[in-house]
Amino acid sequence: MNKKKAWITLIAFAALLGVLLYTAAFGLGKGKSGAAKNIKLGLDLEGGVSITYQTVKDNPSAEDMSDTVYKLQQRVDGYSTEASVYQEGGNRINIEIPGVSNADEILEELGKPGSLEFQLDDGTVILNGSHVVSAEAASQRDKMNNTEYVVQLEFDKEGTKAFSDATSAHVGDQISIVYDGEIVSAPRVNEPITDGKCVISGSFTIDTAQELASYIRIGSLSLELEEIRSNVVGAQLGQKALSTSLKGGIIGLILVVLIMIIVYKVPGIIAGFALLLYAAMDLVALNAFDMTLTLPGIAGVILSIGMAVDANVIIYARIREEIQSGKTVRSAIDIGFKKALTAILDGNITTLIACLVLNFMATGSVKGFAQTLALGVVLSMFTALVFSRLLVNACYALGLKDAKYFGKAIQFNLLHIVERRKLFFTIALICALSGPVFCAINAGRGAGALNLSMEFRGGTSTDVTFKDSYTIEEIDEKIKPVIQDVIGSAEIQSQKVSGGNEIIFKTRQLSVEERQQLTEALDESFKIDTYKDNKGEDALSINFETISSTISNEMRRDAVIAVIIAVICMLAYIWFRFSDIRFASAAVIALVHDVLLVFASYAIVRISVGNTFIAAMLTIVGYSINATIVIFDRVRENLKNRRSYNTLAELVDTSITSTMTRSIYTSLTTFVTIACLYVVGVPSIKEFALPLMVGILAGAFSSVCLTGPLWYILRKSKDSREAAAAKAEAESAQAKKITSSKKKNKGKKSAK
Repeated sequence: MNKKKAWITLIAFAALLGVLLYTAAFGLGKGKSGAAKNIKLGLDLEGGVSITYQTVKDNPSAEDMSDTVYKLQQRVDGYSTEASVYQEGGNRINIEIPGVSNADEILEELGKPGSLEFQLDDGTVILNGSHVVSAEAASQRDKMNNTEYVVQLEFDKEGTKAFSDATSAHVGDQISIVYDGEIVSAPRVNEPITDGKCVISGSFTIDTAQELASYIRIGSLSLELEEIRSNVVGAQLGQKALSTSLKGGIIGLILVVLIMIIVYKVPGIIAGFALLLYAAMDLVALNAFDMTLTLPGIAGVILSIGMAVDANVIIYARIREEIQSGKTVRSAIDIGFKKALTAILDGNITTLIACLVLNFMATGSVKGFAQTLALGVVLSMFTALVFSRLLVNACYALGLKDAKYFGKAIQFNLLHIVERRKLFFTIALICALSGPVFCAINAGRGAGALNLSMEFRGGTSTDVTFKDSYTIEEIDEKIKPVIQDVIGSAEIQSQKVSGGNEIIFKTRQLSVEERQQLTEALDESFKIDTYKDNKGEDALSINFETISSTISNEMRRDAVIAVIIAVICMLAYIWFRFSDIRFASAAVIALVHDVLLVFASYAIVRISVGNTFIAAMLTIVGYSINATIVIFDRVRENLKNRRSYNTLAELVDTSITSTMTRSIYTSLTTFVTIACLYVVGVPSIKEFALPLMVGILAGAFSSVCLTGPLWYILRKSKDSREAAAAKAEAESAQAKKITSSKKKNKGKKSAK
């Protein structure tokens, strides 16, 4: 690159960065598209619509209620991956959808959940809505090659057989789709449908096709429901949670850039601009792809920032390493980017594999986490490999050619990690077992093995209408402390209902006595509004309801299955890329170690286990596997020159030592980012940041002290078997040679 191209590159980069920063700050066009303030926020950060349904049936079974909650969760995922559905009392279901403020619009789109049946002309019921797996509006080409809108249906196994029998026996007849006793569609059977998939065509517009699909989807619920109330509610965690998270993120980003500049000089400055570009691109993309950002989603953004730093550290550490070995700066830049490419790609691809699996299989906040992380990973990889390279080459072309501009590499003496493996394994085992031990201790003293939050164990919803109006800040600073004094727990979610003085508080399960104490405390401190009861007497406007966990058993099952499959796919990729299952085996043991240490932090410190628990675990899995791959990539590279090392242990120790700067600086920068969130954050943010900090330290320890020695043990076992086999083969060959020689000598003697 000559000077002219270098200046053009810098000017173009500055212009792009300026446009993206302006777009992120203010937006473009009439609707200010792209502005960060337009990013959808989840119910925990911004609020949304809360709808309560009641079953028409008086005493529904627990199984039917659970099934209906699960199916409704799948339905509302279409509005937002962060929507939540949970049971309230014995026959009510609450739906909370973030990022919207028009309850009537949602109710109209969602439809009134009711009964659905597929009937013949004579009223015979073929099957009901519970056999419908999916119903979606779609488009296709008709015989005249024109676009027509249709509704695509898919049935479960039982429904497939029933529909196959009916359509085979009634070709030419109509099958009516009956919703709440009214026929909403009566398509004619053109041919037998035996595969469980059918298409309803007719004079549909896209709106009418979507309406029919909605009727069918909602009608597939196990129970018939009726809407009893809907409210626009405020953020569960309060606006302060969002503002402090943003403040902590900005402070963390500034500190990370300063660390990079101090350590890497000119490349550190370039990394700072690349990170700034990444942040602007991520904000604009979150808006463009209409993603909903919640606390777990913020975790995905934070992790992707860590990976963006990681990619730059790998590149610049490699460049300095090449300069240290005697290469020219020009050659070191080219070789550094080339050799860093495989580690960056492998680390990010494994994380993307996990994101894809979670996005397709998980629900709720886990899916939101996967989406924000995947977006961040792609953008961070792009900025590191494309823009960082262009900027480094441009700076070199403009005269920054001296090695002093790239900082001085830290020289480590050979770290004898493999030799000390027993010590490291012992430490890891003790730390990993501390979680189950503390769980047993907690359970033994009656406190519960883990401090399960309302998301996992349910609780009490307290609906209060005060005489005065209170802001979200006043709720956090004045009302919540009063509730905490009564119930002895800081786990309190609050939602302010729009257009009045009504506030909904969600807490742990409250006894009858605690409910009475809370009523008295709130009325004494803030004055609860009154209404006339059935007897015409004044009664306090406060209502208590038992609510189920927002994370149902089915959602937990889906999340666990998704995580297991994601980890298996990640490790399969490692096996494929490194052509050795020992790398994958060592990686999975290290992952288990890291997850167990994060789990131990929840058990020891008694951090509330809720939605953020899943997000924290997923964050550490993604972070740790990336750190491990960097070391394995260097081991793989050094294996090509294995004869240069006296022993296999020396090869492993050299690989760990040469990547030590990357391990230190990446862990440091990511830790600083999370620590800033912990320092400035509200309690809910602190509960999320603390286990992440534990996980980062655990990941740094396992990648440096465990993965290499684990791979060494597995590989040494293979080498020993191969050596024994080679020795046996050599001895066998020698024995055959001796036998052959004896026969020849015997033949010579006989000839004489």
